[in-house]
Amino acid sequence: MWLAVPPATSTATDPQRSHAPSRSFSRAFEDIVGGWRERELWTHLGWQDIKQRYRRSVLGPFWITISQGVLALGLGLLYSTLFGLHLPTFLPFIVTGFIIWSFISGCLTEGMETFIANEGLIRHLPAPLTVYALRTTWRQTIMFGHNMLVYLVIVIIFFGAIDHPYELDDGACDAASTAICHPGLGWYTLSAIPAFLLLAVNAGWVTLLLGIISTRFRDFPQLVGSIIQLMFYLTPIVWPIDQLYAGGGRDSVSWALPFIYFNPLYHFVQILRAPLIGQAVSIGSWLVVLGITVVGWAATLLAMRNYRSRVSYWV
Repeated sequence: MWLAVPPATSTATDPQRSHAPSRSFSRAFEDIVGGWRERELWTHLGWQDIKQRYRRSVLGPFWITISQGVLALGLGLLYSTLFGLHLPTFLPFIVTGFIIWSFISGCLTEGMETFIANEGLIRHLPAPLTVYALRTTWRQTIMFGHNMLVYLVIVIIFFGAIDHPYELDDGACDAASTAICHPGLGWYTLSAIPAFLLLAVNAGWVTLLLGIISTRFRDFPQLVGSIIQLMFYLTPIVWPIDQLYAGGGRDSVSWALPFIYFNPLYHFVQILRAPLIGQAVSIGSWLVVLGITVVGWAATLLAMRNYRSRVSYWV
């Protein structure tokens, strides 16, 4: 009876192999650390993905910027008219929302395909599984950087509208108005840097955990994809949460505010978008994101401990 030769498992993290059992937290941790050390590999693969996608294109990856800008501009004009909002303050809001959402949804959807898409490499290249997750995260980061060019253009054009306290409804803050008055751009805008780093750290565990689950259960990506589409409309991306507060014009549905605060994606978007457009960030949003980061990585380490060695068989 012939015995099938098992595919190469991605357990090698360095020349000196660990003697710990294959199903152990030390092996899972070694995989993550080993993947991070292979920065030259996953950064190169990420760049190659972008180049391959836009091969023989005149503008290359700048098509990402153009498509994002056209979409944000068109919907910004539409929704500012429908909601009766001040365009110079609402357009930066919707542009940053789309850019951040594109990064988050890209990490979720492509993260589920991380190991499936890299089947050939996983079977024949003894590299840590984390390499493929970081490849996906780096690719999404590159696309995020291209999309941020749209943000820079919008901020330059409408800088005079958001460099001082403003309202989304009619621009200038009015002492007699009950609408939310945002502080405007300031030194705290720099908090967007640690906010994005925190999003990238979460993207790491999301791609690893969802990648493992999707490799085992191939219907999982379709299920999550449907949920992501629903969450886009339930998260304040194209509509501002300001309108649900008193004086916002839609305060009759303020009962929905608790449901929005229970939406974790709202907090991930808010900690990065708010400083970019001169809005204050609640400390609660930071605590929610930090808590999800800890819980998410703990769950990922557990999944890596139990199922890391099986991924090469499942693909």
